[in-house]
This record gives sequence, C-alpha cells and structure tokens, in this order.
Amino acid sequence: MNVLDNDHEEEIERADRESEHSEEEPVEAAERTPESRRGESAAARSAPAAPLTLDDDEPAPELVWYVLKVQSSREDTIRDALERRVKIQGLERYFGRIVVPTEKITEIRNNKKRIVERKSYPGYIMIQMELNEKTWYLVRETPGVGDFVGAHGTPTKMTDAEVNQMLGQAKASTEDSPPLRIDVERGDRVKIKEGPFENFEGTVEEVVEARGQVKVMLIIFNRPTPVDLEYWQVERI
Repeated sequence: MNVLDNDHEEEIERADRESEHSEEEPVEAAERTPESRRGESAAARSAPAAPLTLDDDEPAPELVWYVLKVQSSREDTIRDALERRVKIQGLERYFGRIVVPTEKITEIRNNKKRIVERKSYPGYIMIQMELNEKTWYLVRETPGVGDFVGAHGTPTKMTDAEVNQMLGQAKASTEDSPPLRIDVERGDRVKIKEGPFENFEGTVEEVVEARGQVKVMLIIFNRPTPVDLEYWQVERI
C-alpha cells in the first residue's frame, strides 16, 4: 500500500469521525435552543402557585359593633347582600355578625291573640367588624347602605349596653309570651276607630297592658264617661 492509499484511508476515517460527531451535535444543540428554554419557562409559569397563607404573627382583628343607616323596608335584603360581598372578597376574618334587630310582640285583634315579629329599629342594621380601608369600602359600596352612625362622618363604636339593648338582651323576660305593644299612654288624645263609639274622641285615663285595654274618657250626652276599649280600637291624634 503506498502513501497515497494511506492518506486516503486516513481521510475516510477522519470523515467518519466528523460525521458521527455531527449526528450527535444537533441533539445537544436542540437541548440548548432558545425555543426549548422558552418552553421550559412557559411550563414553569403555568405551574400552580403555592397557596397563600395568613401570617401567624398577624394580630387577630378587633371586631367592634357599629350601626348602619340603610334603606327602610330593605333591611333583610341589605344584610344578605353584605354577607355575600364579605364572602366573595374573602374578608370573613374582619367581620362578625350582621344583625337586623327585631322583637316579638303580642297583638290582639278581634279578640284573638297572636305573636308577631317586628323590626325594633326600622332603617338600621348592626354590624360587627374591624374598620379598615377595605372593610369600610365594602360596606359603603353595598347598594342600600347610607352611612355609619356617628358624628362628623366618623363611625361611633357601640357600648356593650347599647349592643344588648338593640339585640333585646338588656332585660330577660320571664313571661311565657312577649309583652303587648301599646302605642298610647295616659293623657294622650285618641280617636275611636272601631266599635259602638267609632269616631268619638277622648283622653286616655289608664292603660292596662296585661289585658290589652285602655280606658278612655269620652263626652257622652255632655257628660264625661269612662269607656274600656281594646288597645287596637284607638289611635293617637
């Protein structure tokens, strides 16, 4: 074999080695291409983020009672809307109870007694919350809410006595049925709405809450005459 043949064989071997190297190179290069790196970045961005947790060192919210002025006759609807908004915005930890104060009273109509529930303070709602920028904005932006009760635009914190009174807890009732609500008192001028003395006017002499009656002094035949009436038969004038 001559020198040319040796040189030719060396060229062939060298070409084979370069060919093997060139076949492996694209694989390694592909692993380092910008497109591959962008794909990895996109995958990393699409991976779910770790859930947020509250800082254990963050102090517990200070929940205080306030009173809200709201549209009358819409108290229950506005309370429900507030509760929904608190839940949607994830601010439950900054709110406590939202209450429409009510009371149960006994009515007597046509000699029949019934117990009814009425709003103690129409046009107002009690709300327990920590007052900060987010909670203030949530409350004020709720449709039907007017403003917090307070002086000069500053919400006034309720005392424990005021809270108990508005919630009807100031005085525990030992009666089997709620007390009667009689809207007149001694000395009031009243008009008879029903019964044989309808349209007569007189003065209340006595209110008997236990029986749901009022004693009214009427002028009959030019003489003062006391008449016992059911409380719902009279109205203040």
